[in-house]
Amino acid sequence: MGIRHDQGIVLRSYPFGEADKVVVLLSPNHGKLRTVAKGIRKTKSRFGGRLEPFSHVDLVLYEGRNLDTITQVAMIEAFHQLRSDLDRVVAAGTMVEVADAVAQENESSVRLFLLLQRGLRALETGPAHPDLVTAYLLKAAETIGVAPALDQCAGCGRSDGLNRFSFGAGGVVCDQCRTPGAYSLRAGLTGYLAALAGADLAELPGADDKFSGEARGVARRFVEYHLERQIQSMAVLDV
Repeated sequence: MGIRHDQGIVLRSYPFGEADKVVVLLSPNHGKLRTVAKGIRKTKSRFGGRLEPFSHVDLVLYEGRNLDTITQVAMIEAFHQLRSDLDRVVAAGTMVEVADAVAQENESSVRLFLLLQRGLRALETGPAHPDLVTAYLLKAAETIGVAPALDQCAGCGRSDGLNRFSFGAGGVVCDQCRTPGAYSLRAGLTGYLAALAGADLAELPGADDKFSGEARGVARRFVEYHLERQIQSMAVLDV
């Protein structure tokens, strides 16, 4: 036990005792951190609003047996602008929910941390791109090693006749490799998904209303299938 420095993006928090909170963060070095912020629920808390969700903070932690205690916190990026728009808040909520579901404790999570950071920065600079969440989901799947096959059949590797998507098989499939429940794709959707998966989150290609909704649905169901849980924050996007 001792004092150590770390940094992280706040994913969520919940009450702990009468005046404290457990704050869950994503650290690039240590994965998911569960920490205690003592007295944060008091009116005159020394932490102020620096431990709100989405905040990127620098931490001084006192290592405990079960939970580390936050002794100092400094803001690195507050992402004030994204908080002023409901659509951007919902998109950010989806990003942190997925990161929370994917991250493991005491495991390096540099790629996942950088992906979440890039996603939040993209939201901070302006209105949410219609396909930003879709691209984030596809990249999150790649980060954990389950990226969907989008250019070749997930079964045999052929690159033509890819008109169905199988969540169990791991991506697009041809007619010969189709499995029960394979999702029939609109012509051109495979290429649309592949373009989003390969683009930088800050420089996504122009959105096409014909494909955006269906692409988001496919990406969501694929990630939910592999996480074995629903992404609750995305329910608002379907309204």
